[in-house]
Amino acid sequence: MGSFFYITMRKLSNNELERKSIEDFKQSEKTPISIILDDIRSLHNIGSVFRTSDAFLIEKIYLCGITATPPNKEIHKTALGATETVAWEYQKDVLTLIEDLKKEHTLVYAVEQVEHAIFLDNFIPKSNKKYALVFGNEVFGVSQDAIKLCDGCIEIPQLGTKHSLNISVSTGIVVWDLFQKLKKDL
Repeated sequence: MGSFFYITMRKLSNNELERKSIEDFKQSEKTPISIILDDIRSLHNIGSVFRTSDAFLIEKIYLCGITATPPNKEIHKTALGATETVAWEYQKDVLTLIEDLKKEHTLVYAVEQVEHAIFLDNFIPKSNKKYALVFGNEVFGVSQDAIKLCDGCIEIPQLGTKHSLNISVSTGIVVWDLFQKLKKDL
């Protein structure tokens, strides 16, 4: 018979988590990823994306089209203060934003199910590049016009019947995947 070792686990206190202050966060080196939210209807999704972006030191969030902006009570419910740490700006037109980012040598990828999309597990980011990820409307996704301007599309492989994930879940999956791939290169 094999031996079993039981390790007692204890939940860490907030003090033990070594959380950054707002000032420390703002001065930290950021992950070279920006998030573009285009025509996102759900204020809770927007807040969740802020929270995920805080967790992975994302450079910036661009809020486009009908996407609401802070300060907003409903965004704050899920962001839990991340609107104070993560840099963000509103841009009315996503197409102009994509063009401007590409002029700055940022690689722009839509997260969408399209022909010739790269499955997320096969996407290998380059450590010396900046990336912007476009997430579209909860019903209609990323617009075809935006897709045409992007450097490519990333698709999250899905095997169930829905082939659709909540925008905040999609953001979490893609950001975590790229974050850990980029950190391996550093």
